[in-house]
Amino acid sequence: MEAQNGAGAPVVLNVYDLTPMNNYLYWFGLGIFHSGIEVHGMEYGFGAHEFPTSGVFEVEPKSCPGFVYRRSLWMGTTDMSRAEFRSFIENLAGKYNGNTYHLISKNCNHFTDDVCKNLTRKSIPGWVNRLARVESIQVSTVRHVPTHPAFSDDDMDSISSSIIGDSDLEELDQHLLPSDVHSIDVPPKLAKDLI
Repeated sequence: MEAQNGAGAPVVLNVYDLTPMNNYLYWFGLGIFHSGIEVHGMEYGFGAHEFPTSGVFEVEPKSCPGFVYRRSLWMGTTDMSRAEFRSFIENLAGKYNGNTYHLISKNCNHFTDDVCKNLTRKSIPGWVNRLARVESIQVSTVRHVPTHPAFSDDDMDSISSSIIGDSDLEELDQHLLPSDVHSIDVPPKLAKDLI
């Protein structure tokens, strides 16, 4: 999607299902979703890996491997040129290292929300990241109850990795955006850790 008549480049949120249960949950305003942000003909997302380098990656729009595309949402436009946007996303990628990914507090939907706010001054719709908000409330409530320990981060990682089958993750062919200008291919072992 390119800018038309100087009106700016479209900013589109692409939403994906993480589980077939979304077919039922979606109608109740619930679901477990991945999202990517499409600008200047490429889609950008954020995923986990075990290294202190960027977890931001780029893929062809509406085709993020390992996820089932659900729908696209128009978020607005940006006046940034392709080069300005590339510089912006590379700078932002430095704040989203793969080893800082957290299912509740710093996930792919937090990344797309950050990009949208910077480009359009609008947040992504609340339903896209509702599960993280609900889990955040539950985890903070559980921490105040001394009789039952809360899930550890390892437990949450285990839960999140079981949402997507290992065979789906082996198909990932994404390009991580490091803090510098170059893209790198994700090694197969590393791709298994992406959410």
